[in-house]
Amino acid sequence: MAKKDSVLEAGWSVMEAGVAKLQKILEEVPDEPPFDPVQRMQLYTTVHNLCTQKPPNDYSQQIYDRYGGVYVDYNKQTVLPAIREKHGEYMLRELVRDGPTRKFLLDGYPTSSNILTVFILIHKEREGEQIDRALLKNVIDVYCGNGMGELVKYEEDFESFLLEDSASYYSRKASRWNQENSCPDYMIKAEEKVQNELLVVVAKQLIENEHSGCRALLRDDKMDDLARMYRLYHPIPQGLDPVADLFKQHITVEGSALIKQATEAATDKWTEGAGPGAYQTLIDLHDKFMVYVDECFQKHSLFHKALKEAFEVFCNKTVAGVSSAEILATYCDNILKTGGGIEKLENEDLELTLEKVVKLLVYISDKDLFAEFFRKKQARRLLFDRNGNDYHERSLLTKFKELLGAQFTSKMEGMLTDMTLAKEHQTNFVEFLSVNKTKKLGMDFTVTVLTTGFWPSYKTTDLNLPIEMVNCVEAFKAYYGTKTNSRRLFMDYSLGTCQLAGKFDKKTIEIVVTTYQAAVLLLFNNTERLSYTEILEQLNLGHEDLARLLHSLSCLKYKILIKEPMSRNISNTDTFEFNSKFTDKMRRIRV
Repeated sequence: MAKKDSVLEAGWSVMEAGVAKLQKILEEVPDEPPFDPVQRMQLYTTVHNLCTQKPPNDYSQQIYDRYGGVYVDYNKQTVLPAIREKHGEYMLRELVRDGPTRKFLLDGYPTSSNILTVFILIHKEREGEQIDRALLKNVIDVYCGNGMGELVKYEEDFESFLLEDSASYYSRKASRWNQENSCPDYMIKAEEKVQNELLVVVAKQLIENEHSGCRALLRDDKMDDLARMYRLYHPIPQGLDPVADLFKQHITVEGSALIKQATEAATDKWTEGAGPGAYQTLIDLHDKFMVYVDECFQKHSLFHKALKEAFEVFCNKTVAGVSSAEILATYCDNILKTGGGIEKLENEDLELTLEKVVKLLVYISDKDLFAEFFRKKQARRLLFDRNGNDYHERSLLTKFKELLGAQFTSKMEGMLTDMTLAKEHQTNFVEFLSVNKTKKLGMDFTVTVLTTGFWPSYKTTDLNLPIEMVNCVEAFKAYYGTKTNSRRLFMDYSLGTCQLAGKFDKKTIEIVVTTYQAAVLLLFNNTERLSYTEILEQLNLGHEDLARLLHSLSCLKYKILIKEPMSRNISNTDTFEFNSKFTDKMRRIRV
């Protein structure tokens, strides 16, 4: 027995020293160091050894009783006197100080004072004053924690008094309102108070509840519940602000995730897939949340603003290093050009898609950059006859103009006007040739007259055309001189195309090439073999431009010319000749 007592006393002395040190730390005694790892492990080991042995060496009950006694003594000698010295809110702050150390105070402390102070705070909030709700929550936690997992203590010592006080409070209010107000005014006041008790005081908790609050409703697409939340909080001043903030956060997270997915999926050929495809998913996302704004939130301006601010965040992110302005311009190009969406959508569907594009443009911060990308792609659609429908081109520009003004679309509209006038010029040019019999071209020749200020600038060179082309150009200049004397005509061959008849040994093949490539090939009508230097001198091209042209005609898929020596690099010592043995299964090829 003596041995057993000595083990208990030795262990308790270690624990007692640890408890004394803990009390000093809680009371913030100056220069009291925290527990070091060795001390913590010693305490843990001591308690473990005393409380986990089999009888008769199990001291858990004795340790529990002794520790409880120390705890009660500490509360009576240190904590309760400190609380009694305070009054009002200061008393409550002392009560909840140090968190868990105050959980078991209520057994030895009269609760009427702190309950009365809590009720005073609740009354202040009911009258519209701001109170420290965190303090109120911490005080109630003391009551809840005092029940060792049960709410009996809370219900007996707090809730019962709260319900009694609330009944008394509203009984007095009702009596006074009845004397001072008409029946309608009385009902308005009663409605406001009920609303305040049921919604306002718990608004944050209801809305931000992790499992069933606004975030969860948005995540699970609970539109009926979101609409109900809107109706409940709409009448409350600033009641919708936290809902709109969570709506904005939710959209931002979803949109940013889509952009991240598009970036991860992007390749070097982003323009044909991941980049513009991301904007289709953003259009779908915008459609989805516009339904929320319209149906759940009754088109309230606060939610329109939240939607706009959220989309502005991720609509201006890059995808694989490509700006959002360029991606949206490419998306428009894919819709409008032949072979794109324009041939797959009915007119009404296409118009609806164009309207959605404009809605996304609202969120792009650099709209001028978008305009430049759009104009360059529009120019290629028009010049290469890839625009699916002039009506839809003009329809989209009209939508741009309504949104951003006439200056934004003036150059784009000018390009469309130029294309209309160019068709008239071509008709008149054909008539001019029929009247002037001396102007025999020997080929079909089409010129598109463009206004310099409307179109993107392109790299041009002072190309010496072969004689076949010179005759065509001179004929058009003669025609144009009959139409105006105030405009100077400058020929730009950089975007021109030609269709040549390549007469090879096995068959004649129609070859579609650029104007520059055609100029090179036509030189071989008069000779079968030319050196690099001879071609350079006859065409007046730079070395870099000529090397690129000759490489495309002799080193790639369609070897129209044979290069000597045979290699994939172009040198100024190379020679070239027409490849009469060239053939292809197709009768028409594009080099």
